[in-house]
Amino acid sequence: MPSHPILPQASSRALPPRPPSEFSSPEAALARKLAREHKDAQVRGVTSIQAMRDAIRQAASVLPCITEVPRLRMLDAAAFRARAALGLPFLMRGLVQRWPLSALAPQVLRERYSHVPVRARVGDYINTAFAADRAMQDMSMGQYLDLVDAGTHALPPYLGNLELRELNSLCHWPTYFDKMGPPRFWVGPAGTVTPLHCDYDDNIFAQVWGRKRIFLSPPHHDAFLYPSEANAILFGSPFDPEAPDFERYPLARQASMVECIVEPGDMLYVPAGWYHQVRALTFSLSSNRWARAVPLALQGDAAPRRGGE
Repeated sequence: MPSHPILPQASSRALPPRPPSEFSSPEAALARKLAREHKDAQVRGVTSIQAMRDAIRQAASVLPCITEVPRLRMLDAAAFRARAALGLPFLMRGLVQRWPLSALAPQVLRERYSHVPVRARVGDYINTAFAADRAMQDMSMGQYLDLVDAGTHALPPYLGNLELRELNSLCHWPTYFDKMGPPRFWVGPAGTVTPLHCDYDDNIFAQVWGRKRIFLSPPHHDAFLYPSEANAILFGSPFDPEAPDFERYPLARQASMVECIVEPGDMLYVPAGWYHQVRALTFSLSSNRWARAVPLALQGDAAPRRGGE
Protein backbone atom coordinates (compact mmCIF):
# COMPACT_ATOMS: atom_id res chain seq x y z
CA MET A 1 0.00 0.00 0.00
CA PRO A 2 1.37 3.47 -0.82
CA SER A 3 2.13 5.67 2.17
CA HIS A 4 0.39 8.69 0.62
CA PRO A 5 -2.77 9.14 -1.48
CA ILE A 6 -2.26 8.96 -5.21
CA LEU A 7 -2.54 12.48 -6.58
CA PRO A 8 -4.66 13.09 -9.66
CA GLN A 9 -3.07 14.82 -12.59
CA ALA A 10 -3.69 18.54 -12.28
CA SER A 11 -5.16 20.30 -15.27
CA SER A 12 -5.12 23.94 -16.29
CA ARG A 13 -8.37 25.77 -16.79
CA ALA A 14 -9.62 29.29 -17.16
CA LEU A 15 -11.35 31.16 -14.35
CA PRO A 16 -14.98 32.11 -14.95
CA PRO A 17 -15.55 35.72 -15.97
CA ARG A 18 -16.12 38.17 -13.16
CA PRO A 19 -19.69 39.44 -12.76
CA PRO A 20 -20.30 42.92 -14.19
CA SER A 21 -19.86 45.65 -11.60
CA GLU A 22 -22.98 47.43 -12.82
CA PHE A 23 -25.90 46.86 -15.15
CA SER A 24 -27.06 48.92 -18.08
CA SER A 25 -29.98 50.37 -16.11
CA PRO A 26 -31.77 50.01 -12.76
CA GLU A 27 -34.57 48.23 -14.61
CA ALA A 28 -32.15 45.67 -16.05
CA ALA A 29 -30.61 45.12 -12.61
CA LEU A 30 -34.02 44.54 -11.06
CA ALA A 31 -35.06 42.15 -13.82
CA ARG A 32 -31.88 40.12 -13.36
CA LYS A 33 -32.35 40.05 -9.58
CA LEU A 34 -35.95 38.82 -9.87
CA ALA A 35 -34.98 36.18 -12.42
CA ARG A 36 -32.24 34.90 -10.14
CA GLU A 37 -34.59 34.75 -7.16
CA HIS A 38 -37.17 32.85 -9.20
CA LYS A 39 -34.54 30.34 -10.29
CA ASP A 40 -33.21 30.01 -6.73
CA ALA A 41 -36.71 29.28 -5.45
CA GLN A 42 -37.28 26.65 -8.14
CA VAL A 43 -33.99 24.90 -7.34
CA ARG A 44 -34.86 24.74 -3.64
CA GLY A 45 -38.48 23.78 -4.19
CA VAL A 46 -39.93 26.71 -2.24
CA THR A 47 -42.66 29.20 -3.10
CA SER A 48 -40.22 32.10 -2.84
CA ILE A 49 -36.87 32.90 -1.29
CA GLN A 50 -38.52 35.59 0.84
CA ALA A 51 -41.00 33.03 2.21
CA MET A 52 -38.13 30.65 2.97
CA ARG A 53 -36.18 33.36 4.79
CA ASP A 54 -39.23 34.29 6.84
CA ALA A 55 -39.87 30.65 7.75
CA ILE A 56 -36.24 30.17 8.81
CA ARG A 57 -36.35 33.19 11.11
CA GLN A 58 -39.70 32.12 12.56
CA ALA A 59 -38.46 28.58 13.25
CA ALA A 60 -35.29 29.96 14.88
CA SER A 61 -37.25 32.25 17.21
CA VAL A 62 -38.27 29.30 19.40
CA LEU A 63 -34.80 27.70 19.57
CA PRO A 64 -32.99 27.49 22.89
CA CYS A 65 -30.03 29.83 23.38
CA ILE A 66 -26.78 27.89 23.15
CA THR A 67 -23.50 28.80 24.82
CA GLU A 68 -21.34 26.27 23.00
CA VAL A 69 -21.39 24.25 19.79
CA PRO A 70 -21.62 20.54 20.66
CA ARG A 71 -18.98 18.12 19.38
CA LEU A 72 -20.33 14.80 18.15
CA ARG A 73 -18.95 11.64 16.66
CA MET A 74 -19.30 11.07 12.93
CA LEU A 75 -22.99 10.71 11.98
CA ASP A 76 -24.59 8.70 9.21
CA ALA A 77 -27.08 10.46 6.93
CA ALA A 78 -30.17 9.56 8.96
CA ALA A 79 -28.63 10.64 12.26
CA PHE A 80 -27.29 13.83 10.69
CA ARG A 81 -30.68 14.83 9.29
CA ALA A 82 -32.40 14.13 12.59
CA ARG A 83 -29.91 16.29 14.44
CA ALA A 84 -29.94 19.05 11.81
CA ALA A 85 -33.74 19.20 11.96
CA LEU A 86 -33.32 20.78 15.41
CA GLY A 87 -32.02 23.90 13.67
CA LEU A 88 -28.84 24.27 15.75
CA PRO A 89 -25.16 24.11 14.67
CA PHE A 90 -22.93 21.21 15.68
CA LEU A 91 -19.45 19.83 15.03
CA MET A 92 -18.60 16.30 13.92
CA ARG A 93 -15.29 14.52 14.24
CA GLY A 94 -13.98 11.63 12.18
CA LEU A 95 -15.20 11.95 8.61
CA VAL A 96 -12.84 14.62 7.26
CA GLN A 97 -9.87 12.83 8.82
CA ARG A 98 -10.48 9.99 6.35
CA TRP A 99 -10.14 12.22 3.29
CA PRO A 100 -6.99 11.73 1.19
CA LEU A 101 -6.47 15.51 1.26
CA SER A 102 -6.20 15.43 5.06
CA ALA A 103 -3.22 13.06 4.79
CA LEU A 104 -1.26 15.57 2.70
CA ALA A 105 0.74 18.57 3.87
CA PRO A 106 0.03 22.16 2.74
CA GLN A 107 3.19 22.25 0.61
CA VAL A 108 1.36 20.03 -1.89
CA LEU A 109 -0.34 23.21 -3.11
CA ARG A 110 3.01 24.53 -4.32
CA GLU A 111 4.50 21.20 -5.35
CA ARG A 112 1.55 19.94 -7.36
CA TYR A 113 -0.88 22.79 -8.01
CA SER A 114 1.25 25.90 -8.50
CA HIS A 115 -0.05 26.46 -12.01
CA VAL A 116 -3.76 26.27 -11.11
CA PRO A 117 -5.51 29.61 -11.78
CA VAL A 118 -7.04 31.25 -8.72
CA ARG A 119 -8.78 34.49 -7.86
CA ALA A 120 -7.37 36.06 -4.69
CA ARG A 121 -9.12 38.49 -2.39
CA VAL A 122 -6.70 41.35 -1.82
CA GLY A 123 -6.75 44.79 -0.21
CA ASP A 124 -9.67 45.66 2.05
CA TYR A 125 -11.79 42.63 1.23
CA ILE A 126 -13.52 42.75 4.63
CA ASN A 127 -15.29 46.10 4.31
CA THR A 128 -16.06 45.37 0.65
CA ALA A 129 -16.92 41.69 1.23
CA PHE A 130 -20.44 41.89 -0.18
CA ALA A 131 -19.88 44.52 -2.86
CA ALA A 132 -19.83 43.72 -6.56
CA ASP A 133 -16.49 45.52 -6.96
CA ARG A 134 -14.57 43.74 -4.17
CA ALA A 135 -10.83 43.95 -4.83
CA MET A 136 -9.61 40.69 -6.39
CA GLN A 137 -6.66 39.63 -8.52
CA ASP A 138 -6.34 36.71 -10.91
CA MET A 139 -3.11 34.74 -10.57
CA SER A 140 -1.76 31.22 -10.25
CA MET A 141 -1.69 29.23 -7.02
CA GLY A 142 2.10 29.60 -6.97
CA GLN A 143 1.87 33.37 -7.33
CA TYR A 144 -0.70 33.48 -4.54
CA LEU A 145 1.58 31.50 -2.20
CA ASP A 146 4.44 33.83 -3.08
CA LEU A 147 2.21 36.79 -2.19
CA VAL A 148 1.40 35.20 1.16
CA ASP A 149 5.07 34.48 1.86
CA ALA A 150 6.01 38.08 1.04
CA GLY A 151 3.74 39.32 3.85
CA THR A 152 3.45 42.81 2.39
CA HIS A 153 -0.32 43.17 2.84
CA ALA A 154 -1.79 44.36 6.14
CA LEU A 155 -4.72 42.01 5.55
CA PRO A 156 -3.38 38.69 4.24
CA PRO A 157 -4.60 37.78 0.73
CA TYR A 158 -7.27 35.09 0.74
CA LEU A 159 -8.51 32.45 -1.65
CA GLY A 160 -12.18 32.35 -0.77
CA ASN A 161 -15.15 30.47 -2.17
CA LEU A 162 -13.26 28.96 -5.13
CA GLU A 163 -14.00 25.82 -7.10
CA LEU A 164 -10.60 24.09 -7.04
CA ARG A 165 -11.73 21.07 -9.00
CA GLU A 166 -8.22 19.66 -8.97
CA LEU A 167 -8.77 18.86 -5.27
CA ASN A 168 -12.26 17.38 -5.53
CA SER A 169 -11.20 13.76 -5.88
CA LEU A 170 -9.25 14.07 -2.61
CA CYS A 171 -12.41 14.96 -0.64
CA HIS A 172 -15.13 12.36 0.01
CA TRP A 173 -18.32 14.20 0.91
CA PRO A 174 -21.16 12.54 2.82
CA THR A 175 -24.63 12.41 1.26
CA TYR A 176 -26.31 14.41 3.97
CA PHE A 177 -28.40 16.48 1.54
CA ASP A 178 -30.44 15.37 -1.46
CA LYS A 179 -29.02 18.22 -3.53
CA MET A 180 -25.75 20.04 -2.97
CA GLY A 181 -23.78 22.71 -4.74
CA PRO A 182 -20.18 22.01 -5.82
CA PRO A 183 -17.38 21.98 -3.24
CA ARG A 184 -15.92 25.40 -2.53
CA PHE A 185 -12.42 25.90 -1.13
CA TRP A 186 -10.96 28.48 1.25
CA VAL A 187 -7.15 28.83 1.49
CA GLY A 188 -5.13 31.35 3.43
CA PRO A 189 -2.74 32.12 6.28
CA ALA A 190 -3.52 33.21 9.81
CA GLY A 191 -5.46 36.46 9.82
CA THR A 192 -7.65 35.84 6.78
CA VAL A 193 -11.26 36.65 7.58
CA THR A 194 -14.72 36.11 6.18
CA PRO A 195 -16.82 38.80 7.91
CA LEU A 196 -20.19 38.25 9.54
CA HIS A 197 -22.84 37.08 7.11
CA CYS A 198 -25.54 34.47 6.61
CA ASP A 199 -26.38 32.10 3.77
CA TYR A 200 -29.98 30.94 3.51
CA ASP A 201 -28.87 27.40 2.66
CA ASP A 202 -27.76 24.60 4.96
CA ASN A 203 -23.98 24.34 4.98
CA ILE A 204 -21.44 21.66 5.86
CA PHE A 205 -17.97 23.11 6.44
CA ALA A 206 -14.91 20.85 6.50
CA GLN A 207 -11.68 21.97 8.16
CA VAL A 208 -8.87 20.08 6.40
CA TRP A 209 -5.69 21.89 7.50
CA GLY A 210 -5.20 24.44 10.25
CA ARG A 211 -7.52 26.00 12.81
CA LYS A 212 -10.24 28.63 12.53
CA ARG A 213 -12.34 30.60 15.00
CA ILE A 214 -16.00 30.93 14.08
CA PHE A 215 -18.67 33.12 15.68
CA LEU A 216 -22.31 32.15 15.11
CA SER A 217 -25.59 33.99 15.70
CA PRO A 218 -29.14 32.67 15.11
CA PRO A 219 -31.25 33.77 12.13
CA HIS A 220 -33.86 35.77 14.05
CA HIS A 221 -31.15 37.95 15.58
CA ASP A 222 -30.61 39.59 12.21
CA ALA A 223 -32.82 42.34 13.64
CA PHE A 224 -29.82 43.30 15.78
CA LEU A 225 -27.08 42.89 13.17
CA TYR A 226 -27.82 45.67 10.63
CA PRO A 227 -27.93 43.28 7.64
CA SER A 228 -27.65 44.28 4.01
CA GLU A 229 -28.58 42.12 1.05
CA ALA A 230 -25.87 40.92 -1.30
CA ASN A 231 -28.39 38.66 -3.01
CA ALA A 232 -31.54 36.84 -1.94
CA ILE A 233 -29.55 33.99 -0.40
CA LEU A 234 -26.66 36.02 1.10
CA PHE A 235 -26.82 38.83 3.66
CA GLY A 236 -23.86 40.61 5.23
CA SER A 237 -23.50 42.44 8.53
CA PRO A 238 -21.08 45.31 9.32
CA PHE A 239 -20.88 44.23 12.97
CA ASP A 240 -17.61 42.60 14.02
CA PRO A 241 -18.06 40.21 16.98
CA GLU A 242 -14.27 40.13 17.47
CA ALA A 243 -14.09 43.90 17.93
CA PRO A 244 -17.65 44.95 18.84
CA ASP A 245 -18.49 48.62 18.31
CA PHE A 246 -21.67 49.02 20.32
CA GLU A 247 -21.66 52.79 19.95
CA ARG A 248 -22.04 52.43 16.21
CA TYR A 249 -24.20 49.29 16.36
CA PRO A 250 -26.06 49.47 19.70
CA LEU A 251 -28.65 46.83 18.80
CA ALA A 252 -25.86 44.26 18.48
CA ARG A 253 -25.73 44.08 22.29
CA GLN A 254 -28.89 41.99 22.02
CA ALA A 255 -27.47 39.53 19.48
CA SER A 256 -26.58 36.12 20.84
CA MET A 257 -23.10 34.95 19.77
CA VAL A 258 -21.50 31.57 20.25
CA GLU A 259 -17.82 30.95 19.50
CA CYS A 260 -16.22 27.71 18.38
CA ILE A 261 -12.79 26.60 17.20
CA VAL A 262 -12.66 24.19 14.27
CA GLU A 263 -9.67 21.88 14.27
CA PRO A 264 -8.19 19.79 11.44
CA GLY A 265 -10.62 16.98 10.72
CA ASP A 266 -13.72 18.81 12.03
CA MET A 267 -16.92 19.20 10.05
CA LEU A 268 -19.26 22.00 11.15
CA TYR A 269 -22.96 22.09 10.30
CA VAL A 270 -24.17 25.68 9.88
CA PRO A 271 -27.97 25.73 9.55
CA ALA A 272 -29.51 27.99 6.94
CA GLY A 273 -29.81 31.58 8.09
CA TRP A 274 -27.24 31.41 10.90
CA TYR A 275 -24.83 34.35 10.81
CA HIS A 276 -21.17 33.41 11.01
CA GLN A 277 -17.77 35.07 10.96
CA VAL A 278 -14.64 33.03 10.24
CA ARG A 279 -10.99 33.82 11.03
CA ALA A 280 -7.99 31.61 10.28
CA LEU A 281 -5.75 31.13 13.32
CA THR A 282 -3.10 29.28 11.30
CA PHE A 283 -2.54 28.57 7.62
CA SER A 284 -5.75 26.79 6.68
CA LEU A 285 -7.53 24.94 3.96
CA SER A 286 -11.26 24.51 4.38
CA SER A 287 -13.96 23.31 2.05
CA ASN A 288 -17.72 23.58 2.22
CA ARG A 289 -20.86 22.63 0.36
CA TRP A 290 -24.26 24.28 0.48
CA ALA A 291 -27.49 22.35 0.19
CA ARG A 292 -29.82 23.32 -2.63
CA ALA A 293 -33.09 22.27 -1.03
CA VAL A 294 -35.54 23.17 1.71
CA PRO A 295 -33.47 23.63 4.90
CA LEU A 296 -33.61 20.64 7.22
CA ALA A 297 -35.01 22.78 10.05
CA LEU A 298 -38.06 23.40 7.83
CA GLN A 299 -38.89 19.79 7.01
CA GLY A 300 -42.20 20.06 8.87
CA ASP A 301 -45.25 22.15 8.09
CA ALA A 302 -43.26 25.38 8.31
CA ALA A 303 -41.62 24.80 4.94
CA PRO A 304 -42.98 27.10 2.17
CA ARG A 305 -42.85 24.36 -0.47
CA ARG A 306 -43.91 24.79 -4.06
CA GLY A 307 -47.12 23.04 -5.05
CA GLY A 308 -46.78 19.29 -5.60
CA GLU A 309 -43.38 19.01 -3.84
